[in-house]
Amino acid sequence: MSHYAVVDPSTGETLREYPTITDEALVEAIGDADAAYQSWSRKVPIATRIALIQKVADLHLERREELAASAVREMGKPLDQALGEVDFAAAIYQYYVDNGAEYLADEPIALTDGTGSAIIRRSGLGVLLGIMPWNFPYYQVARFAGPNVIVGNTILLKHAPQCPESAEAIASIFAEAAASVGAPAGVYINIFATNEQSAVVIADPRVHGISVTGSERAGSAVAELAGKHLKKVVLELGGSDPFILLSTDDLDAAVTDAVNARLDNNGQSCNAAKRFIIIDDLYEEFAEKFTAAFTAAQPADPFAEGTLLGPLSSAAATERLQSQLDQAVAQGATILASGTATGNFFPPAVLTDVTPQMAAYREEFFGPVAALYRVSSEDEAVTLANDTTFGLGSYVYTTDEAQALRVADAIDAGMVWVNLVLGDAAELPFGGVKRSGTGREMGRFALEEFVNKKLIRIA
Repeated sequence: MSHYAVVDPSTGETLREYPTITDEALVEAIGDADAAYQSWSRKVPIATRIALIQKVADLHLERREELAASAVREMGKPLDQALGEVDFAAAIYQYYVDNGAEYLADEPIALTDGTGSAIIRRSGLGVLLGIMPWNFPYYQVARFAGPNVIVGNTILLKHAPQCPESAEAIASIFAEAAASVGAPAGVYINIFATNEQSAVVIADPRVHGISVTGSERAGSAVAELAGKHLKKVVLELGGSDPFILLSTDDLDAAVTDAVNARLDNNGQSCNAAKRFIIIDDLYEEFAEKFTAAFTAAQPADPFAEGTLLGPLSSAAATERLQSQLDQAVAQGATILASGTATGNFFPPAVLTDVTPQMAAYREEFFGPVAALYRVSSEDEAVTLANDTTFGLGSYVYTTDEAQALRVADAIDAGMVWVNLVLGDAAELPFGGVKRSGTGREMGRFALEEFVNKKLIRIA
């Protein structure tokens, strides 16, 4: 089978295979991206680059149904969630259309001595390589490509091998958008590259930065190569986000939020809530209500109306999650509820009695498996939340505003959500600490990652 292929996770059927790029075509793609930067991106006014991204946003909305259907076929997310992802991607592009010029405007610096003036002028670096994951095939590309094309960079995009249909659709949108403003096609080039070919791209002196969303293993490998070649890298990797419940006026609402935070995208989201840390006096009732609500969402046809949980993305993902669950039980964890997987349709499972000696305590469960922990105090909750190599997102539920801010300050994470879940927005920066990665995407901060902040001092 080809390295790139659409394999329907609902049936296991290979729908289409795509050829990997040849070495000669890859060299040509790097040259085209560099030529587009030199001849167009760095020379045209920002308004022209904004017009290109405006067209990209418009085309996402115009083609939302077909784009969403591709994502369902490739990785199995429920259709309404796929439509929501396409809409969110369009909103991200639109955010940079609406705000890019303001955020990239010259920044004056007040001089402490001497005459004249000084400014910081922001401009692109050149060609960037984006290595994107399968779980959000449109959203992940939008938050990388949108701001960076407006900055003045050009893009080589290596998508996940199981998302070639989505990858081609995005490339087609960018090609049409580029043509609409007279830009060369090299502004955005999709490459069906192998990992070995990606290493060639990273080493090329015409490539000036790499953004990776994926596993720790992938991030570590890319960061090592990028460091060897002195290239800037942004990493958005895994997470084992805590959901801390300390107090609530509405336990049912907190349970609903907890379930939604775990089930989103079939449980295959880096910043999904995965560890549920519950204060002692709420634990029993929470565990009962959560388990009932969580397991009520049984996997079903992702194209069917009302489906909350589709299949896992692949047979490999199913085997991995089942192996983790089996190992947790073998090491002494208690299963409050679970079911039997059918193909890639994996029923929700709830674990308790997970201890630091178990692999389940340290690993990320990428699917509908939740672990419940009982704690007796705020300090114990924070200590448990931080006892992980990850540091992406976190969720804090409390009726005490001072406690909310205190816990938010104490948690080692790039993001803290207080009394809400699924609150991501185009203007809000996304990223983590520790082994969850480095750098930020979305919001104003995404425009600062791959940019030359050039000082211009005038006498």
